[in-house]
Amino acid sequence: MLNNQLDIICVGEALVDFIGHEIGSISKTTNYQRHLGGSPTNVSLNLAKLKLKVALVATLGKDGLGDYILEGLQASNIDVSNVSISVLKPTSVIFISKTDATPEFIPYREADHEIILSQFKDVSFSGIRVFHTTCFALSKNPARETILKMAKKAYLLNCKLSIDLNYSNIIWPNKQEAISTLETFCAFNPLIKISEDDKRRLLGNISDDIMFEYFHKLGVDTICYTKGSKGVKLSVKGEKIIHMEALKIEKVVDATGAGDAFWSGFLYSYIRNYNYTNCLKFGLKLASLKLQSLGSSSFNPNIGEDFFQNNA
Repeated sequence: MLNNQLDIICVGEALVDFIGHEIGSISKTTNYQRHLGGSPTNVSLNLAKLKLKVALVATLGKDGLGDYILEGLQASNIDVSNVSISVLKPTSVIFISKTDATPEFIPYREADHEIILSQFKDVSFSGIRVFHTTCFALSKNPARETILKMAKKAYLLNCKLSIDLNYSNIIWPNKQEAISTLETFCAFNPLIKISEDDKRRLLGNISDDIMFEYFHKLGVDTICYTKGSKGVKLSVKGEKIIHMEALKIEKVVDATGAGDAFWSGFLYSYIRNYNYTNCLKFGLKLASLKLQSLGSSSFNPNIGEDFFQNNA
């Protein structure tokens, strides 16, 4: 049974990212390298590397790519007892352009959204600090209905919810359905991460203040708004907005997964009971390391302990 020995349970897309070798559009890219992918998967890998106890709930295809993902998760000491293997649908894949900005991507979605209630039959949320998911994971059924039911259960058992609002009309063409679903999820007061691109695609060109007010009115206390090279803003209900600059780096190698790295640092710090200022600082640190590597973030497993010892 998944119980209070866990720090966090991540639910959602596990897939293979094929990231281009050359910087440029997918139409011009001739070579790709495969990487473990999917936002909940990236967060799981990062947090496991930081020595937290992590479980992933996801669905893979019964194929070589599914084997590749499963082996990678197991090698990272992630609990995969609730990862399901579909014999009907292959493992989902995404082709992604290599870029120092927002990447272009083409998804081929198959098994990733086949997340069902039986995968949670042995999950006890009591004692688990965080239940994390994504907008991507909520975009298709049966995963949507499953995640909403389990999120409510987790919330009622005092497990803090977390969501990356990584909305894209490519993934979820029905925007009104997306907004309605996310409003339901927001009633459980999750920690929210939303990027500039997410905000524009989901809510249009509204001001930062209006966006913060919108989510606060839905019942969300804490909203983290990532702005790329312009840093990050954090709005906690009833408190002054915190703005923190991004760390300066000499060269961006690849931006894919930088948001996941940031949120991994934030959640790690939250689970370790650091204040929000330190959550932001460590998130920015991991994002800067990810921007300087291709694929998985490159950092020492002791970086969390070292970072907070040196910045106490």
